[in-house]
Amino acid sequence: MRLISLLHVTAAVAMTAAVALADTPSRLVIMHTNDTHSQIDPDSKGLGGVARRKVLVDSIRATAPATLLVDAGDAVQGTLFFNIFRGEVEDSLMNLLGYDVQILGNHEFDNGIAELAERWKHLRADRITTNYDLRAVPELDSLFTPYVIKTFGNKRVGLIGINLDPEGMIAPANCRGIVYLDPTEAANATAWHLRHNERCDYVIAVTHIGYAGKQRANDIELARNSKNIDVIIGGHSHTSIDPSKPDAPVHRVANAEGDTVLIAQNGKGGVTLGEIEIDFSTGAITSRLIPVNSRLDSRTDDSVEAILHPYRNAVDSLTSIVIGRSPEELQHGSPAQVNLISDIVADEGSDLVGRRVDLAFMNRGGIRCAMPKGKLTRGFVMQMLPFDNRIVVMEISGSDLIDAFDSMAARGGDGISSSARAVIDTATGKCASITIDGEPIDPTATYTLATIDYLANGGDYMTPLTRGRIIATAPHVAYDSTIDWFKSHKKLRIDNTVRMTRQ
Repeated sequence: MRLISLLHVTAAVAMTAAVALADTPSRLVIMHTNDTHSQIDPDSKGLGGVARRKVLVDSIRATAPATLLVDAGDAVQGTLFFNIFRGEVEDSLMNLLGYDVQILGNHEFDNGIAELAERWKHLRADRITTNYDLRAVPELDSLFTPYVIKTFGNKRVGLIGINLDPEGMIAPANCRGIVYLDPTEAANATAWHLRHNERCDYVIAVTHIGYAGKQRANDIELARNSKNIDVIIGGHSHTSIDPSKPDAPVHRVANAEGDTVLIAQNGKGGVTLGEIEIDFSTGAITSRLIPVNSRLDSRTDDSVEAILHPYRNAVDSLTSIVIGRSPEELQHGSPAQVNLISDIVADEGSDLVGRRVDLAFMNRGGIRCAMPKGKLTRGFVMQMLPFDNRIVVMEISGSDLIDAFDSMAARGGDGISSSARAVIDTATGKCASITIDGEPIDPTATYTLATIDYLANGGDYMTPLTRGRIIATAPHVAYDSTIDWFKSHKKLRIDNTVRMTRQ
């Protein structure tokens, strides 16, 4: 009996192996998105749109032998759908498209942990985070795992999630209790476990740390210092990596052991769909970007509009309320746009304290879209300045203000009001000169600065501002203050001056 049993087991194992081998697909296609930022409908150029994306996803699933659909974070924040419905619409559409894996971006935290947990418990995708210790945040801890393994025949693919450092990027109150772990150490330790203990054939890192730059971690550095990771699917920096273009960012990097890591990311707004193909027979890994362009292919999926229909009236009502006009289009992040918003912050700050403030700061990241020529609506301003920030006025020393200017210079410059000018020394990355009302800044003096509370609390790495003292806070969120300003300024003065220049 013992011999018979052993023979039966051996036969069963052999049969299982044969079936697994027969069922193993020839290739795996990983579709991926990042930083779609609530861009539900196509933009003004006909690019993007969830209804068109679903058609692409479904068509690839219909022809590929095995697929995954992955999102690398920041699926929310950027249009009125999020302003009004706080992520409900985006989450419903992610479920409709059938995402297999999702990770957190920084904007997923914009409404705080309680709302994030309530929303994400309804997602059907696997939710992973490898370098956030969530044990002190039980409502999130119960929703996430450090990795997930997907099996395709006899091939095992492990996925890990690497998130950015919340400090300086996420409001402290919105991420309290989360412990940030070193991304490279967490990635390598988990990848080793997946490769050696879980016997994974491939390891994919889904990240929201940015492609490159001076931040604490980024995809290039992670790839260089990694072991056992085959692919990095990134987000956060809005980098478009299209290998078909001769000037494409580097997308293959040698790791710590000399093996090649493929890096993929597909910009922002869902204007493309990323596609990675793993050939299981040869091990070759390739990537490309597929345009999501309604003008090239007008097919859409009616199920998307069926979900959106109950929400459209609220969105349309806000876009019909005209509050001003713009004499010209202001490109997103252009000097003219950041100057205008900075001057509005200065004016509103002056009204708060009943006297003229010395200067104002506004971060480019707080402005989310271009300003059109012609009518400006309440809905547009809410979309341009979507965050629940408030304008504040603080008293701050000249020395701390100099440090704040240097922090802005490190990011390439932000918005400052017309009263101030700065020159960035490209050799040091700091400000070589700063003037306020034409006079050099005095390190020993005290200045009044208008800004938004996000920056005042150290957001966007503006730690020097936390050393100031807030003396006034607007009663309304910044977009309401801005709407009031537009109503009272019927004629806009456009200033294209670069107020933070480089020498």
